[in-house]
Amino acid sequence: MSAEIKTFSKLSISQIILMFINSPHLTLLKNIIFVFVIYRYGRILLNKLAVQGFRRTLDDLYKIVGSKIIEVVRSTPSGKAKIQGDLDKVIKGIEEKFAPKEEGIPRYINLPDIGFDNQKLREELKRYEGNQDANWENGRVSGTVYHGGREHSKIISEAYAMFSNTNPLHPAVFPGVRKMEAEIVSMVLKLYNAPSSSAGTTTSGGTESILMACKAYRDWGKNEKGITEPEMVVPDTIHAAFDKAADYFNIKIVHVPIDPVTCRVDTVAMSRAINKNTIMIAGSAPNFPHGIIDDIPSLAAIAKKYNIGMHVDCCLGSFLVPFLEAAGFPAQPFDFRIPGVTSISCDTHKYGFAPKGSSVIMYRTKALRKYQYFFAPEWTGGIYASPAMAGSRPGALIAGCWTALMRLGKYGYIDATKKIVGCTKKIEAGVRKIDDLFVFGKPLVSVIAFGSNTLNIYNIGDRMNERGWSLCSLQNPPAIHIACTLLTVPHAEQFIKDLQDCVNETKSDPNKNSEGTAAIYGMAASLPDKSIVNEVACGFLDALYSV
Repeated sequence: MSAEIKTFSKLSISQIILMFINSPHLTLLKNIIFVFVIYRYGRILLNKLAVQGFRRTLDDLYKIVGSKIIEVVRSTPSGKAKIQGDLDKVIKGIEEKFAPKEEGIPRYINLPDIGFDNQKLREELKRYEGNQDANWENGRVSGTVYHGGREHSKIISEAYAMFSNTNPLHPAVFPGVRKMEAEIVSMVLKLYNAPSSSAGTTTSGGTESILMACKAYRDWGKNEKGITEPEMVVPDTIHAAFDKAADYFNIKIVHVPIDPVTCRVDTVAMSRAINKNTIMIAGSAPNFPHGIIDDIPSLAAIAKKYNIGMHVDCCLGSFLVPFLEAAGFPAQPFDFRIPGVTSISCDTHKYGFAPKGSSVIMYRTKALRKYQYFFAPEWTGGIYASPAMAGSRPGALIAGCWTALMRLGKYGYIDATKKIVGCTKKIEAGVRKIDDLFVFGKPLVSVIAFGSNTLNIYNIGDRMNERGWSLCSLQNPPAIHIACTLLTVPHAEQFIKDLQDCVNETKSDPNKNSEGTAAIYGMAASLPDKSIVNEVACGFLDALYSV
């Protein structure tokens, strides 16, 4: 043995390395690693193909390669200067549009030395109020303002004023607010046919309701199933709040394509995407882009089969979908009557006509709801617990929501559903008669989305904007939609007439408005590197805080 050591010590470093490389043991190890890498990435590729299909997988590959190319270009001095120069120009234009520095208009960037008197305050408040786009009152804005009428707003404002100093964080001090909040949750649970074991909380809006559900499933998956690398599987058309939840709570999100004809999520692809780390799946009733209700019973059956959570995003459907049948319209199963549905989000501040900042998240069981809660048992300020994201919350919003539900009641919501969905049906029929346009799927509720195979749909949207309509631009694929509200109801025929005129104008002059929405979304669609789009979006958000 000592002779072997002496011989080995006389070898050069290069000879030792060469011996190691040529060792049969290392060759075996290299082969094992090679097989493992091929297996790992081959499995990922096959799973991607099974869920997304060949074309979409190829598109993803194009985006990856394209992003790398743009990254290389941006690393060069000339490329970086060119791209940054173009970005600066676009962002400057955004700031000039949303935060203009108008001459003669006061800018308050410091606290006044002496506070304004009431008269001065009223004058300034009126001036700020006058800056609003008046078109929302004329029913020409898609969604945005879910107005229940002037009398409705008046009584809600009274409730808001009565409870403006209340805070549900202190139930002993404000027991009336606690009771109203509990009653809101109870009423909404009953509306969605929840079992006696069900539970829920109020939140500040649909995004928080969705965030809370995802957080609950993440913690449930870790505690009940030992999942430490959680994943959720959702349709392409699911609300972006799920992407936000994935980003906030470190959950991998897997997007599943929709059927191009029905615009409902592909349930077969959804099932294929589930693995041992999946904590939840989700569907919409209806989705925001196209207003289509996913096949909730099939999704719930999948969730039940794999013992995972099934969330129904009914934020937009809120107080319309539960009343479709009673209002005389076709409906699809969507609520807790379906076994396998374990949570539902509902925005009371949309078609419930409650004040903005009001939503409810519901769970099939209290045991699931507890995973939404936050506890800090050892805080020096005392034992701390909160039901959702916020600590202090405005009791005035709870009072306003309670007032809205109690004022309208069941028959008030049925009547509103008849008017709003009836308006949507009228617009849908009108759009289907317009050459060069098509409607996405078969919308059942308040949203109708349409596109074109022959014209630039964004040009049509820009022309509608010139006529006073504020519609929502969609992408992947290009489309625009209108979410009807009570304010839209008297203007359905005018909408169809204006839309037909805008289609005719676009056909006669297709290049007009090419610098508007069409240019922005055209750029976004052409760029494989979405970080550039993110920088433009960042510029927009920055502009919102420019004084």
